[in-house]
Amino acid sequence: MSPTPVPLLDLRTQYGAIEAEIRAAIDKVVQSQQFILGPEVEQLEREIAAYSACRFGIGVSSGTDALLVALMSLGIGSGDEVVTTPYTFFATVGCISRVGATPVFVDIDPLTYNIDATKIESAITRRTRAIMPVHLYGQMAEMDLIVDLARRYRLRVIEDAAQAIGSEDNGKRAGSISDLGCFSFFPSKNLGAFGDGGMVTTNDAELAERVAMLRGHGSKAKYYHKYIGGNFRLDAIQAAVLRVKLKYLDGWTAARQRNAATYRQLFTAAKLTTDNGAGSSGAPVALPHEAAGGRHIYNQFVIRVGTRRRDGLIDHLKRANIGCEIYYPVPLHLQECFRDLGHKPGDFPESEAAAQQTIALPIYPELTEAMQRAVVQSIADFFTR
Repeated sequence: MSPTPVPLLDLRTQYGAIEAEIRAAIDKVVQSQQFILGPEVEQLEREIAAYSACRFGIGVSSGTDALLVALMSLGIGSGDEVVTTPYTFFATVGCISRVGATPVFVDIDPLTYNIDATKIESAITRRTRAIMPVHLYGQMAEMDLIVDLARRYRLRVIEDAAQAIGSEDNGKRAGSISDLGCFSFFPSKNLGAFGDGGMVTTNDAELAERVAMLRGHGSKAKYYHKYIGGNFRLDAIQAAVLRVKLKYLDGWTAARQRNAATYRQLFTAAKLTTDNGAGSSGAPVALPHEAAGGRHIYNQFVIRVGTRRRDGLIDHLKRANIGCEIYYPVPLHLQECFRDLGHKPGDFPESEAAAQQTIALPIYPELTEAMQRAVVQSIADFFTR
């Protein structure tokens, strides 16, 4: 057992460092008594848009609602198909289904866990309206290939960037390359609120106006409704918290990247991995792959071990008071609620293998080297016992 518990995430330490600023920001909103939308939200929208190299940001109530309203703004619905990945959080595919469209799955790249862009074209049909890549674990999908395909087939692109604020692909920021980018501010994200929150980014003024109207029941002027929208508005308190945290985001990202580099050194020193990952030269652990030309922000640090050892390692880590998590244990094509899509085990083997072999380890900015040594030592103990 680790002498000191190593949690998967520790938000208390982060809060302790900025508590005074957070409380002052919240108090300012409380004094204003303007709790939904308003100046704090508008300022956050401008700041997130600028940070993401976009013209417009539209604050919404969650990352899920960002995806939903993005689909709605493009008029995607019954009879339409949206190409996406089965290896992601439920919201990606759930929102496609909620608007009445059909998700069409493409398997993942086994190194990055993102949608395999080279396989997308074969999934496009006359009913395809959009491609929804997911920038998983803080690393962007191959957007140049995806955008090129979209242009050739006259499709829309929605980036699910819930885990990827500030990540880059060949110098381009997440959320800036497509028609619409969708971000989540769930508390565990790199930029996390004190509850749910999200943002839609775009460079298209017409789409920005439509999203802004749809988040408020399709209305621009009160009581006059152009569209049937929803209640997807962002709370001002969440915006105030996020504005404080945004100032620290690049520093926190740099700390996550340093922690990732430390893990690589420690795993290599312990002879638990090689450059070629699990299975090479008998090494039991594959470390996260960083694609060339990218900026990986490490929302998660996900290792890969053999299918037969994964669950045993998780039990071992938990007994040692070391936090870990499986993202995601059941790919979406095998979820009961999507049974009508007609998929079966084996249809998307890379997604299924990732679901059976991956473990997320602690990577948050405040993680100490001593804590990381405890994590790696515990894994070494498991494989050498």
